[in-house]
Amino acid sequence: MSTIDSTAIDTSALDALLQQAADSGAVPGIAAVVSTRDGVIYEGAAGRLHAADPDAPAVDTSTVFRMASMTKAMASVAALQLIEEGRLALDTPVQDVIPAFGELQVLDGFDGDTPILRAPARPPVVQDLLTHTAGLGYFFSSAKLTKWHEVTGAPVVLTGLKSSLMAPLIHDPGTIWEYGVNTDWLGMVVEAITGSTLDAVLQERVFGPLGMDDATFRPTDEQRTRLMGIHSRQADGSLAPAPVDLPPDPEFAAGGHGSYATAADHGRFLRALLRGGELDGARILKPETVDLMFTDHIEGITQPDGIVSAAPELSNDVPALPIKTGWGLGLALRHERIPGFRAAGSGDWAGLFNCYYWIDRESGLSAAVLTQVLPFFDQKVVETLLAFELALYADAPA
Repeated sequence: MSTIDSTAIDTSALDALLQQAADSGAVPGIAAVVSTRDGVIYEGAAGRLHAADPDAPAVDTSTVFRMASMTKAMASVAALQLIEEGRLALDTPVQDVIPAFGELQVLDGFDGDTPILRAPARPPVVQDLLTHTAGLGYFFSSAKLTKWHEVTGAPVVLTGLKSSLMAPLIHDPGTIWEYGVNTDWLGMVVEAITGSTLDAVLQERVFGPLGMDDATFRPTDEQRTRLMGIHSRQADGSLAPAPVDLPPDPEFAAGGHGSYATAADHGRFLRALLRGGELDGARILKPETVDLMFTDHIEGITQPDGIVSAAPELSNDVPALPIKTGWGLGLALRHERIPGFRAAGSGDWAGLFNCYYWIDRESGLSAAVLTQVLPFFDQKVVETLLAFELALYADAPA
């Protein structure tokens, strides 16, 4: 294990990168947290909650962010806890827990505007949900699903309506990695087994034990005063208030995108996984379960060449990395190291509003870089992220 010497990290360079990102208009505001197994080694922030308001509060360690798809790892931990307890298994058919899931069919295409639907080749299982191989998709990354929503009038998942989850599969289970509403359904599985809402389960089993004091699915009025506004990148490169937001009172706690937290909160979650499932005496997963989480479960399953956007106002195209990657139970995996960056075996993912995290167990580091900008994979934010990671690993072993 090539653990990084945290004392050699130039935190002033990290501060300068965040400040430059805010000053240049790359972000309205930004926060970052970096931890080792032993503690937090960097917390930084720059910019304001609202770019257009010079009197808006400054971003700091108390700033609240919409975590969006960074929620997925948290909901996955809740499901893995149930697997540890023997109340769920990776090979459990989802429809055995939620009978309505068995109603979902595969969308093969359209006859004019009439959807062509058929039964899936096999029932999706819990592992398919954890690895995005159930055949489910997202409207913003599937032109086929976008058309299905248009011709049926069915709501999309970002509306917060439970009925949005009844969108069809777009592949047979176990045939291809396809990013989609898998973790929202996984949250429904957790609710069905526990008899409680996902947000209550996570509060009891993850947020509370780890001291994630501002982590929530329903921000209070006070927390909303610390919530960064969502900004949209304009054609001239500037930022303006975005015309979209997550619903303030969703019908369900969305395991795929519904949580809010501060950088410090999320840093504690990442550090617990970095430490094998335990932090400050609170254990959320057994070490062997964390190992399973960081094991590739999609070997032999087709991975697409990146993610193509079907909603450019929400996401840019996301290219595939030039290295071998995979997917564990709730997070993406890198099987190779790009020189200057995190080590092979690292797990990571991101959130729609340009939040990013990674857990590098080989180097002994976890990190999150958070802002609130649309569309996803914004070039200026990604450039900041890459510069931050390069600075962090400047003295890492080759």
